[in-house]
Amino acid sequence: MSFQQLQQFFVRVQAEPALRQALEEAMTADDVARLAQDLGFEVSGSDILRFSGQTAAGVRVTRIDHPGEYPGRYV
Repeated sequence: MSFQQLQQFFVRVQAEPALRQALEEAMTADDVARLAQDLGFEVSGSDILRFSGQTAAGVRVTRIDHPGEYPGRYV
């Protein structure tokens, strides 16, 4: 995955309200990655998690720790 692929996906997210809504409803990083992959972007759930805490094209990625997850598991 390149940062460019992720950034291009976020540009599209900003331009399409329905996609933005789907992204907000996604439960996991893999769900977000599937949305991106369905649109032709080469992005994985791990890529999304590594990008946590950063912003691109006006989209901020924030990892939410859910009960039962292992801290640091995706590093």
